[in-house]
Amino acid sequence: MKQTIVTFLLGAAVLAGCGTTGEPAATPAASAAKGSDAVSWAKCTGLTGPDGKPATPGPGVECGAIKVPLDHAKPDSEQIDLALIRVKATGDRLGSLVFNFGGPGGSGVDTLAMAAQAFGKLGGRYDLVSFDPRGVERSAGVKCGGQVEKLLEAESAADGDRLAKEFAAACERDSGKILPYVGTVNAAKDLDLIRAAVGDKQLNYFGLSYGTHLGAVYATHFPKNVGRFVLDAAFDPTVTFKERAVAQASGFDRAFEAFAKDCVAQSCELGADPPAVENAVERLLEGLKDKPLKVGDRELTYGLGQLAVITPLYAKVSWPMLEQAAAAAIKGNGAALLSLADTYTGRKADGTYSTAMTSLQAINCADNAERPTAAETAEINEQIEKIFPILATEASGGVCAHWPVKGDDAAKRIDATGSAPIVVIGGKGDPATPYQWATTFTEQLKTGVLVTYEGEGHGAYLSGNGCVMETVDAYLLEGKVPAAGTTCAA
Repeated sequence: MKQTIVTFLLGAAVLAGCGTTGEPAATPAASAAKGSDAVSWAKCTGLTGPDGKPATPGPGVECGAIKVPLDHAKPDSEQIDLALIRVKATGDRLGSLVFNFGGPGGSGVDTLAMAAQAFGKLGGRYDLVSFDPRGVERSAGVKCGGQVEKLLEAESAADGDRLAKEFAAACERDSGKILPYVGTVNAAKDLDLIRAAVGDKQLNYFGLSYGTHLGAVYATHFPKNVGRFVLDAAFDPTVTFKERAVAQASGFDRAFEAFAKDCVAQSCELGADPPAVENAVERLLEGLKDKPLKVGDRELTYGLGQLAVITPLYAKVSWPMLEQAAAAAIKGNGAALLSLADTYTGRKADGTYSTAMTSLQAINCADNAERPTAAETAEINEQIEKIFPILATEASGGVCAHWPVKGDDAAKRIDATGSAPIVVIGGKGDPATPYQWATTFTEQLKTGVLVTYEGEGHGAYLSGNGCVMETVDAYLLEGKVPAAGTTCAA
């Protein structure tokens, strides 16, 4: 349904290619509830690679856990395990650098295990650390009875609203215990326990996509504990559901146009000019409505096709994947597109799913008091259809309208007054977190320093842009705060 597609886009992990698994990362002794004891690190098990298959971590990778209060208002009551991963520093150690790669709902354990090499220079001086936030995968991950794909295949507004209601009921049935305690404010409090558990007086942090929101909330609640912070692909939490949806529809429309132009420049198989390329992809998707493509014992449906097209638009480096996968599907082979959709939804090789999509819904609903009605979401969807039809389907509705737990707006307040400087990066060509969010986000922080990246894609550091990487590395490794107005060309 339209609103489900849009909601999924709100915080997709910036490293969407890294899969997740529901198996424990390791079984070490957990540290104390208040994070005062050192983490017991051990060999990682149960990791999953980008292809959804079991993966073996590289050298120096260890997993562990700490115990945190289920309810931070009752720190001595029931505890849950928070799963951690560490890649030990290879050189003269400065401390730990904690990552959140996005979502909300992305597994930091699986992502860091597969992506540590992308941060190799930082790993020379820091232990690279990440975690599964509460409600995600190994950290009491939210499960919703296998309802993810059903949400993508609603055939009418009424059908979409019914499926959203069934999804919310399944989440309450399977994960009712954790639902009242997920959300970014609680995750920020967990983050401070991680800081203490790894033995750092101040938190050094790298947040991407949704991770920028988590970092900003942490800096709001613990400004004196802020060390060196980099927040890349900034998400402004104060925007409404409608504002988010419209901004992202515009962003992905621009990314789709840029993909088409680039494709033609590279002798595109999909068409001789950009409009032809766009039309080819749109016709492909339209055809899936009436005739899904068989892929083994599965089908590439319209809803999965939508996600398959959207996924490579997050990063310019993956645009060739879209061309190749779409061209193959036009010829009748939908395997590559289905694989792209599986990457987005967290489907594993055994046919089960990570909690990526279910955790995302739970955290989004927790972080907002908004509960859009079916009529309100239908109005939003009409606007989306006019801007970027690939995000639109025939259904409407929203999961949060039926969510069993009341949300609140506490996570929308970000003001890091009193913290050390926080480096914020906004990309002019970012489809998922538009550049204007980076500017308003920086203003709200009060201590933010904005760095502008003039290139394409969601997340600037991982684009490989030399200027961005040098700017970030100089801050994290040497403490050099970038000058106000710093801009990096593509």
